[in-house]
Amino acid sequence: MIRAAYQLQDQGIADPVLLGDRDTIESLTADLGLDFEPEVVDPDTADTEAYAERLHEIRERKGVTRSEAAELVARDSNYYGSVMVERGDADAFLTGLTHHYSSALRPPLQVVGTAPDTDYVAGVYMLTFKNRVIFCADTTVNLDPTPAQLAEITHHVAETARQFDVDPRVALLSYSDFGSVENEGTAKPRDAVSMLHDDPTVDFPVDGEMQADTAVVEDILTDTYDFAELDGPANCLVFPNLEAGNIGYKLLQRLGGADAIGPILAGMDEPVHVIQRGDEVKDIVNLAAVAVVDAQEE
Repeated sequence: MIRAAYQLQDQGIADPVLLGDRDTIESLTADLGLDFEPEVVDPDTADTEAYAERLHEIRERKGVTRSEAAELVARDSNYYGSVMVERGDADAFLTGLTHHYSSALRPPLQVVGTAPDTDYVAGVYMLTFKNRVIFCADTTVNLDPTPAQLAEITHHVAETARQFDVDPRVALLSYSDFGSVENEGTAKPRDAVSMLHDDPTVDFPVDGEMQADTAVVEDILTDTYDFAELDGPANCLVFPNLEAGNIGYKLLQRLGGADAIGPILAGMDEPVHVIQRGDEVKDIVNLAAVAVVDAQEE
């Protein structure tokens, strides 16, 4: 995190603020030999009264007392950072490198919340290959989404593609092609597509359910299924559940040689992204750059 913060400042991408024990951060920065004096906020020594009061205001009807809010802000940097962003004291928040994904995601969801007219967030990965870019969702958040959730995830992945100046062509994936297999599992993406086709706000091509090779191989899509709404291979893939999405993007990354940027947390009210445990410096810098773009658009 310190190396990533140094690169962000050195490259003029952002002014990083590091949350944590001040002595530890300053000592590690010196040990790394970095000519870098980061802004450090130490929740153990900072004045947390205003933050605790704000957290209590947000969560008082969810059972959080004033004393509990004070304790959460003081001992959990995920709550502290979330309140920083919610109050406007920081423009974006990255966390998760040393936490389980779910425990790092919970405080931002409770404090920052989802964007207006949004019920669900989704984890989107951008995978860059030599000759194409693919956006995958949901890879990190929704365990077993309903058709309505799949439809909202589709909106999120299309919006994320557009943030990178990519015109979205979205395929909802299954092991069935357009009704070739009939069961509850294959009906979910099919029903989601029906919802999307009936939605007047959808201004991008979307279709499914379809198999993964149908979605990304143009000859299969245009020759066998020439009725499909997509006018070319899909560049946005919506998986039927979290298990498939997480497995799918990791196989594409590791075996397909793709560079992965993410998970981009789409649907939040403010720029918040949860890093995967074990991510490298370049992964953190890339995701922070995405957060900067989000904040500038805000």
